[in-house]
Amino acid sequence: MTDTAGAETTIVHVMRHGEVHNPDKILYGRLPDFHLSERGQAQARAVADWLAQRDITYVVASPLERAQETAAPIAARHGLAVDTDGELIESTNVFQGERVSPGDGALRDPRNWWHLRNPRTPSWGEPYAEIAGRMKGALHRARAQATGHEGVCVSHQLPVETLRRAMTDKKLHHFPTHRMCNLASVTSFYFHDDVCVGWGYAELAGQ
Repeated sequence: MTDTAGAETTIVHVMRHGEVHNPDKILYGRLPDFHLSERGQAQARAVADWLAQRDITYVVASPLERAQETAAPIAARHGLAVDTDGELIESTNVFQGERVSPGDGALRDPRNWWHLRNPRTPSWGEPYAEIAGRMKGALHRARAQATGHEGVCVSHQLPVETLRRAMTDKKLHHFPTHRMCNLASVTSFYFHDDVCVGWGYAELAGQ
């Protein structure tokens, strides 16, 4: 679509995947074979229903199963294949594969406290600046693919939160409990040509 000033208008919806089947409640990170739960599948279908009447011409997802499974019903509603962009993947974390809920698991072991020394970087995983850089690259690749229409990127909570902060000139470091990126939520970025002119957030599948 083209606006009255002649700029090409494009929308890219960046979605967090749906709920994952994780009975052991570990931090699964980039581990393989973590799939959507039944609730997560329903969340993905609910977002697909909401996007069904939108002008979606491109769907891309992180290579991890939960993101691919979230993207699948969205792509199917528009007769599209799901593309894969490795830069949409979950961030690395030294606690991957362990239980990390408050007062539980790895965080109770003093030997692990060194990893918590610098929350601004953060010291326990992939630097926020690196996450922001790769996610902005993925966002603009999707924008280019969907030029004049709408695209969908399916990623993960921390990468999506970091992307929004980077795109809105906010500090990248934050408390994990303060993220505006619930399960199956959609953060939409609005572009005139290659310039982001606005954004929005929606929880379309309930929580």
